Amino acid sequence: MTIALPDQARETKRDTFRRLAERRTNGVLERLRVLGNLSNPHAYDYTEDDIRAIFSAIEQEVRATKLKFADRRKREFRLR
Repeated sequence: MTIALPDQARETKRDTFRRLAERRTNGVLERLRVLGNLSNPHAYDYTEDDIRAIFSAIEQEVRATKLKFADRRKREFRLR
């Protein structure tokens, strides 16, 4: 059985975005902190190439994600 909520109790698209964005961003930040734990040279053996590969992959994914948020309006050509 589904109970209908009053209009003011419904989550807006903005509320949904904020709730999910905060949760997901905090998850990403926590995983980066955990990744940083690998920097201990007494516990792990890694090379500069390993580090470059890791951060290259992360930066590439950040760029791809930022592009998804870019202005999606079609721009009209104008001569100036």
